[in-house]
Amino acid sequence: MLASNASLSGCAELNSALCAGAGEGHPGGGSLRTTLSPTGHLVVAVCLGFIGAFGLLNNLLVLVLFCRYKMLRSPINLLLINISVSDLLVCVLGTPFSFAASTQGRWLIGAEGCVWYGFANSLCGIVSLISLAVLSYERYSTMITPTEADSSNYRKTSLGILLSWVYSLLWTLPPLFGWSHYGPEGPGTTCSVDWTAKTANNMSYIICLFVFCLIGPFLVIVYFDLLNWMVGGAIPAPAHWPHMLLFPNYNT
Repeated sequence: MLASNASLSGCAELNSALCAGAGEGHPGGGSLRTTLSPTGHLVVAVCLGFIGAFGLLNNLLVLVLFCRYKMLRSPINLLLINISVSDLLVCVLGTPFSFAASTQGRWLIGAEGCVWYGFANSLCGIVSLISLAVLSYERYSTMITPTEADSSNYRKTSLGILLSWVYSLLWTLPPLFGWSHYGPEGPGTTCSVDWTAKTANNMSYIICLFVFCLIGPFLVIVYFDLLNWMVGGAIPAPAHWPHMLLFPNYNT
């Protein structure tokens, strides 16, 4: 259950390749063994700091623009807001912890924090992928009926947004209840699904995650992008069609 995943004794349930012996790190048991030099950790910290700051400001700007300008609040653009929200949550709930860990060369917020970090980042990452897949379908629908520009069907888009979060939860909750687990990865300053364990339990989850949360959305995006390309060459679009995609509620 969730408690058994989070209540780890020392390094007992963490990735053994990253765990040092008792007493090497802190009095309570093992500590995460770093696989990077201090310079390597510094480089990672600088990159994470830049990515986190840029992502935070960029996604905040997107949300401010959508709040400020009513003409941008079209159904199809709600999907862009959903992507910005999920990316912003990563910048707020994930990046600061990995940045702090990289500056110190070790994970700082314990096993429960590692589980939280892995879950939150996986959840938001899958939401973004599913939202991109739904967005590719919405773009195709708009190409088919460009004069409507899907300016009133908020219900369909809202269902797509809800689908992205529910679908992501369906694939990120299982590691909290025993199907695989979240643990440290790489140099021990970030956490994710355990990619290295060779057990049937873990491998089955990794395969399903890869197929249904990466390959599946990718194929949907490619499929509808190809349809968009074919339809775009077969159907002449109105002169103001690009404007309608961004500002469908604006009268031209």
